[in-house]
Amino acid sequence: MSNDRQLAHFPINFFPMVMGLAGMALAWRKAAQMLALEISPHMVMEGLAVLVFAVLVLTYGLKCIKCSGAVKQEFHHPVKSNFFSAISISIILISAIALPYSEPIATALFTVGAIMNIALTISVFSRWIFGDHLKNAHINPTWFIPVVGNILVPVVAVPLGFEEIGWWFFSIGIVFWLVLLTIFMHRIFFFDALPPMLVPTLFILIAPPTVGFVAYLALNGYVDNFAQVLYGVGLFLTIFLLSQYKRFAKLPFFLSWWAYSFPLSSITLASLHYFEQSQYQPARWISLILLGLMTAIILGLIVRTLGAIKKKGICQPEG
Repeated sequence: MSNDRQLAHFPINFFPMVMGLAGMALAWRKAAQMLALEISPHMVMEGLAVLVFAVLVLTYGLKCIKCSGAVKQEFHHPVKSNFFSAISISIILISAIALPYSEPIATALFTVGAIMNIALTISVFSRWIFGDHLKNAHINPTWFIPVVGNILVPVVAVPLGFEEIGWWFFSIGIVFWLVLLTIFMHRIFFFDALPPMLVPTLFILIAPPTVGFVAYLALNGYVDNFAQVLYGVGLFLTIFLLSQYKRFAKLPFFLSWWAYSFPLSSITLASLHYFEQSQYQPARWISLILLGLMTAIILGLIVRTLGAIKKKGICQPEG
């Protein structure tokens, strides 16, 4: 296969990899601060997240130039279109990584990411509401990705002094999370099961409440009853999905396995924040267990992805 043909099949769903790597870095940064760790790998993880993001942006940018038709097909695809919000979320996460090092850079990245995410949200909503091509089979957890981006915004907006903007994005994300959750639960209860390639995306269900918990904590400043509900729902979904590990272990490797990464990072980060606020000792152990599990899974995903690239199992035509 020529390089141009491989480029045409370079998938937009590579970008959740950046979300997972950046989320892992932020979780380890928080763990280092909270647990007073003398040695923490978070700076290496931050650098890796930024490097991977740069490579993906350059490669996908080249695809936009050379294979614009393939990009348009992805943008209008009922499932793949949701992954474009993974780009804006990655930019927001990179801005969170940059914040301790350079506020101007963090502000610039945050501005680009937030504007891009709300624009993509409007685009996706337009397709959902005015489109006539959607079917029950198209409903899947990737629909939550644009919502997660809006919920994430306050995590960076508040430290940068944009609290009102943070509340606006949070309100959009949290309300439509509940709407989409109802739609998805109806689909999964009463219609056909998800195809194997999309089964790992069930982990995305963890992200809205756990990112919501961290964002709400940034906005509100302390753990109140609503924050307890968000964390409790996220923790339940994490326990439920981890209890189904045998089902996930049987699946062949897909790039969609990266859907495990950011949700596990977000519940880990939420647990660290929860323990910091409450000093509830079980939360400390939950945080440490999740920190180890998240790190092991993401390192495993890196190895499996590199193996798939080496075997040319990625950037191939579907089917």
